[in-house]
Amino acid sequence: MKLSKEFKVGLFMIVALTLLYFGFNFLKGIDFFSTSNKYYAIYENVDKLTESNQIYLNGYAVGRVSNIEIQQAKNRVIVELDIDSDILLTDSSTAELNGELLGGRFIQLNVNPKGRRLEPNDTIQAEMAKGMLDFAQPVASTMQETLKNLNKLLAGLSGNMGRIDTLFIGLKETPVLLNTTLATANSNIGQLSGEFKVVAGKLNGTLDELKPTLANFKTLSDSLKVMELNGTLTKAQQSLTKLNETLSKLSKGDNTASKLLTEDSLYVNLNKLLISIDSLAKHFNENPKHFMAPLGKSRKKIEKDLERQRSEAKKD
Repeated sequence: MKLSKEFKVGLFMIVALTLLYFGFNFLKGIDFFSTSNKYYAIYENVDKLTESNQIYLNGYAVGRVSNIEIQQAKNRVIVELDIDSDILLTDSSTAELNGELLGGRFIQLNVNPKGRRLEPNDTIQAEMAKGMLDFAQPVASTMQETLKNLNKLLAGLSGNMGRIDTLFIGLKETPVLLNTTLATANSNIGQLSGEFKVVAGKLNGTLDELKPTLANFKTLSDSLKVMELNGTLTKAQQSLTKLNETLSKLSKGDNTASKLLTEDSLYVNLNKLLISIDSLAKHFNENPKHFMAPLGKSRKKIEKDLERQRSEAKKD
């Protein structure tokens, strides 16, 4: 089947218009091969934002501005955002209107994973980025205040010009006085240096004279130390001799002290005496009548009483 020229021209025009449409939309940032979701942001001022401006997330283009509608009655602008469906937005995410240095505008997404997930056609929180004028305003205020303070300082200096002139006149005389003072000080220093040399010479002579005396004093001190040490050693030797004599007497055993140290008879006798005293005290405690009666009791009566007490204890 042979196609006519008119059909070929019409087909070519349709293909060309289709390619032109898709190419124009591609240049505007529309991607026909990826799905997207629409969201909305409300601004009071879009600052020359236009359709097809890019939407960035971490510096990467994830969508574009698809439509801008102004609501004059409410004094606001509704911006339609066409964002890739892969981007998950929450109610704490923001759409920040920002701009480049040369005047281009774009929207910066700040995604916060915390919060409720937004569905398509929901509204994102809108924010305005600070521009150069916003940063410059505090600087300008500071500069203005600085200029005011500088003007006050200059006004104060102009009022004190007379005092400054007087001060400079006094400063002109200061070098002359300083030179005079230095000259006087130089002469005094020279005289003082000569006197110091004389005193140093006399001091050296005195020290030379004292050297023999100091040597004699050192010899005397050493002699006294030796004498004192000898006397101490002699007394210590005498004390050790007496101690040895005492210890030898104790070791011989022919005196009372040595017997007390070497024999146990005194210990045995004392032990027996203590046992007898303990028995007597116990008997006195149990039978005080044997000792406290006017004439006391005989030994037979005491034995009878003891026998009676033993028999009563057996009955009990």
